[in-house]
Amino acid sequence: MNSRTGFGEASAYAHPNIALIKYWGNRDAGLRLPVNGSISMNLDGLETRTHVRFSAELSADTLFVNGAPAGASDLARVAEFLNRVRRLAGSDLRAEVQSENNFPAGAGIASSASAFAALALAASAAAGLHLDRPALSRLARTGSGSACRSVPGGFVEWRSGARDEDSFAFSIAPPDHWDLVDCVALVSTGQKETGSTEGHALADTSPLQNARVADAPRRLDRCREAILKKDFFALAEVVEQDSHMMHAVMMTSRPPLVYWLPATLSILHAVRKWRSDGLSVCATIDAGPNVHVLTLRDSAGEVADLLKATAGIQDVLVAEPGGPASLIRG
Repeated sequence: MNSRTGFGEASAYAHPNIALIKYWGNRDAGLRLPVNGSISMNLDGLETRTHVRFSAELSADTLFVNGAPAGASDLARVAEFLNRVRRLAGSDLRAEVQSENNFPAGAGIASSASAFAALALAASAAAGLHLDRPALSRLARTGSGSACRSVPGGFVEWRSGARDEDSFAFSIAPPDHWDLVDCVALVSTGQKETGSTEGHALADTSPLQNARVADAPRRLDRCREAILKKDFFALAEVVEQDSHMMHAVMMTSRPPLVYWLPATLSILHAVRKWRSDGLSVCATIDAGPNVHVLTLRDSAGEVADLLKATAGIQDVLVAEPGGPASLIRG
């Protein structure tokens, strides 16, 4: 791969993840070093598949998403990421990237997380690099912060770290540790007006951000303990509080970011009622209008049916804990 006459190619897939303790705001935007740690769960059945081919025949990087040429801004972001891979590999070869999602992109289901986790693995393998999981997580982080969490499997923690070298994600429990299920209520499948990258840059304009960040270690401890002990109601309490805190920061930023739609709020009220009626259920929302309704496997069918009967819901995706980013062989 160090000469212009060589080429390599590889394919990989990765799952999106749902942040149980949110990442919102960077202390270093270029390296995407977060202001606080976060915890997430990979979503099995939802995935991005990416193929990367480096070749001396290419004069520029190209990007196709779901079979169509990507826009200029998306291509520029991927080309910048590929430059990091090229520097690591000592190569100047251009690449063709083909990426496909089996779920809506840009709607608050962490499509950039699975996209850059899959790209990090496929591109590094195609370039002849052999990165361990921490290094791969760090690389993915530079494309999209939450992508670092889609590299390991199952229940994952991303420690903010002090610098590039120690800001990466790792598994705190494997996928089969707990039969937690995410019922994703799709309120909208359209692209959000303000993407997460732009949103992170606004976090410090909210007077609530410092308080959110200062309390993050407590929420991380409570969430980690709830996962390890498989304590659903302890998890529900901290997950919902954390989600509301992030959206309070968004809504009080300048300019304010209001991702919720009427159906979003309807689901939040419904989930509280279902839980008061004895159902193991809680809700969390990433940067978008769609609601991730967490429950246990035995209740997933009932929860999905309740969501489908709720006005304004276009569809419900059901996902159990997913594994790590992996190469596609053959």
